[in-house]
Amino acid sequence: MLDITPGDPINEAALSTELEVGRTPIREALKRLERDHLVVSYPRRGTFATNVDLTDLSTISEMREALEPIAARRAARNLTPDRRQGFTAAISDLRALGSADDQRTLMERDLEVHRLIYSSVDNPHLSETLIRLDDLATRIWCLVIPGIPHLVTHIREHIDLLEAILEGDEATVAELAAEHVRDFDRTLRSTLS
Repeated sequence: MLDITPGDPINEAALSTELEVGRTPIREALKRLERDHLVVSYPRRGTFATNVDLTDLSTISEMREALEPIAARRAARNLTPDRRQGFTAAISDLRALGSADDQRTLMERDLEVHRLIYSSVDNPHLSETLIRLDDLATRIWCLVIPGIPHLVTHIREHIDLLEAILEGDEATVAELAAEHVRDFDRTLRSTLS
């Protein structure tokens, strides 16, 4: 969410204090973030938040357009009573959103919906890949949010997807998920133009 500005150094000691954990878990987390292309480490210089590369949008969108429909279909197939409750609550949360909600709240709802779907796929490799891609897409999204009118409308697009998941309609969820990624890509490109 760009809480740490791209290019800024990561202060391990400050993170350790803020999160009330030792330096070893911080270093392990930073190694994972480096694998996910969210931080970069330089010997004798330190660790920094990676810059956001807008040219990555095409490759990220291409991967998400292929994988998001798979995740949505699996979520529709793997419904349990607990998951059904989670999807129902998410729909309610999305309906409660309004244009007065701040951008961070809207982005958090967007992330929650994606994570809810990813947690329902019962495939750790697919889930991990989608989380990594969604994190990278979110960083690009956060850069252009000020130029996006009707952000709440984009976030509410998830309602139809979540309702189709609850109905178990795998064909519809696959198309809605792919269209959501395409719409995301179009919105970003028009904002960047």
